[in-house]
Amino acid sequence: MATAVDAPAAPTPPRRNRSRLTLRNTFIGWTFILPNFIGFAVLTLVPVIALFYIAFTSWNAFGQANWIGLENFSRLLTDGTFHTALFNTGYYAALHIPLTLAASLGLALLLNHKMRGIAFFRTVAFFPYITSIVAIAVVWNMLFSPDSGPINQFLMALGLDNPPGWTTSSTWAMPAVVLTSVWREMGYYMLLFLAGLQAIPRELYEAARVDGANAVQRFWNVTVPSLRPTTFFVTVILTIQSFKVLDLILVMTDGGPGTSTLVLAQYIYRKGFEENDFGYASAVAVVLFFICLGLTVVQFLLNKRKEV
Repeated sequence: MATAVDAPAAPTPPRRNRSRLTLRNTFIGWTFILPNFIGFAVLTLVPVIALFYIAFTSWNAFGQANWIGLENFSRLLTDGTFHTALFNTGYYAALHIPLTLAASLGLALLLNHKMRGIAFFRTVAFFPYITSIVAIAVVWNMLFSPDSGPINQFLMALGLDNPPGWTTSSTWAMPAVVLTSVWREMGYYMLLFLAGLQAIPRELYEAARVDGANAVQRFWNVTVPSLRPTTFFVTVILTIQSFKVLDLILVMTDGGPGTSTLVLAQYIYRKGFEENDFGYASAVAVVLFFICLGLTVVQFLLNKRKEV
């Protein structure tokens, strides 16, 4: 009598195993990035969306926001203080961006050489960036003091009879803020340029030397083109930071004398948190957002054209 033989169990299809492995890896990946996404959505995305809505309303942080359409943006056209803040922001950016680029690149070139104590000097150059901005403002206000400040004492020792009034002068207050800001931030951007310099292959400099290029020619024909990605990144970040400057001006001059150092970020703060006009403050913030967005897009297009 023949006995029935049980058929061997069918092996699990390899495709199912791969699906389970993919699902497991995807789940693990989401557990790592989901907290960041949730934080971004709650702390950044939702407030930005709310900002665009509030810009079209009249809202004082209490009660219901009333929809008023483009009225807040119409007020901007006739608001003289807004025009002053817009001009001051552009003035600050026009001085701050090129000076910080030049100072940080020069510092990086200087500290890119092998010499004794180089780590110490790099740390000293970076130290102002991590120093309290309040302490920096107090110290530089003492240095810029018109009567007893060391800077004016030095200028008078050189024979200058009427040195600038710096932070007490409506003409010299913004240059004083820009100089302080450049001194504080050049160490941070120096590190970015230093990383870019050390990524340039040494063979390029050796080939240039063989061709008879001097130091200036090697800088313009090897260093500058090789640093273009770093320079582009630094320029974009500097532009955005220049247009949203607030903390240094707030503690150094508070927008004065008069409105000579009032910038858009401080004007938004005054309208929103001092006058409770959050609708109008949001409209100014939307304008500032599109200025930064437009300048960034232009910089990307110019950089892309150079790459072609």
